[in-house]
Amino acid sequence: IGGMGPLATADFFGKLIVATGAERDEDNIPTLIHSVPQLPSRPAAILRRGESPLPALHVARDRLLAAGATMLAMPCNTAHHWYGELAADARVPFPHIADAVGAELPLEAQRIGIIATEATLAARIYEERLDRGIEWLRPDADQFERAVQPAIDAVKRNAAADGGRLLAPVIVALRERGASCVILACTELPVALDAIASPLRAHCIDSTAALARA
Repeated sequence: IGGMGPLATADFFGKLIVATGAERDEDNIPTLIHSVPQLPSRPAAILRRGESPLPALHVARDRLLAAGATMLAMPCNTAHHWYGELAADARVPFPHIADAVGAELPLEAQRIGIIATEATLAARIYEERLDRGIEWLRPDADQFERAVQPAIDAVKRNAAADGGRLLAPVIVALRERGASCVILACTELPVALDAIASPLRAHCIDSTAALARA
């Protein structure tokens, strides 16, 4: 269930291929991608009571199921606000992106940085799913306004390297505040960081890659 946004969906597909470890074409997983970027805005629905994307997400889900999908994935963190409604009668395995990340968190990690959309943070998608006494460190309001949201927007306009350069100092700041690792909890963010080949990758958990592995 993709298109949120298109580059993030393409990134997920690439990471799914890598995670599969195929040695020839035939070893890969048959994959159906529903990339329709015209879904109603997820942040607007969560933060400003805008039009809910749930009906459109149901359409996407049902088209994939009707086409024969036997497992679902949704490479958009914010859209997982509606995960419960989508998964309730899906009838096939449907990994939750926060669970996929949680499976890769070091067990000893107590202070974890999280970078996400304002809506994902407001909905507490990770905090409520991974409730194990973690101290969550978020970018401050100024960093979010000056760097995080512009980095996400840069990827959405196909300027991923610009997004990476904005994102890198935010990761550094979270590490300096004591984060043992930083979750890239928006699927645009790994695209941004990859575009500048940043060594900060070593300190981050890529939610897109974790979902692909799940």
